[in-house]
Amino acid sequence: MKISPSRSAVLLAGIALGLVGPAFAHEPRAQEAIMPVMQQAIPELPGKVVRMVVVSYKPGQSSDAHMHPGSVFAYVAQGSVVSQLEGQPPRTYRQGEGWYETPGVHHLVSRNASTTEPATLLVWAISGLNQPVKLPLPASGATPLAQLPVVGH
Repeated sequence: MKISPSRSAVLLAGIALGLVGPAFAHEPRAQEAIMPVMQQAIPELPGKVVRMVVVSYKPGQSSDAHMHPGSVFAYVAQGSVVSQLEGQPPRTYRQGEGWYETPGVHHLVSRNASTTEPATLLVWAISGLNQPVKLPLPASGATPLAQLPVVGH
C-alpha cells in the first residue's frame, strides 16, 4: 500500500501527539485506539477544518463520556457500536450505519457492542482550527484530545 506524503505527515503527527493505539497501552483502563487519517481546512467555512479519524474498539472496550465542540458524523465500518447521546436512549449501530452529533451534545455512551469481536468507526469532525476534536465532560477529569496540524490529503 502506497501512502501519500501528506497522509504520512498526518500519521506521523498522530504518533507524535500520542493519538494512536500504543499510547493508550500504559493507562489503567485501555482506551479506544484513535488513528488520524487526514485534516483539511474548508475554504467555504473560513477558520474551520474537517478531521477524519478511525476509532477502533477491542471487544468490550468503551470510550469515556465526552463531547465534541463541532459537528461529528460517525460511520460503523466494522462490528457494532452502542452509542447514547444526552437526552436519547442508547442505540446499537451496526456495520454500514451512521449517526450525527450536534456540537456540544454530551456523548454519554460509546462502546463496542460485542465482547468477542472488534468494532471500528470512521469519524468526520468539523471544528475550529485550534479546537480539539473531543473534550472530556467536566466530571470525567480526562484531558482533551489534541488537534492535528492542517494538511492536504
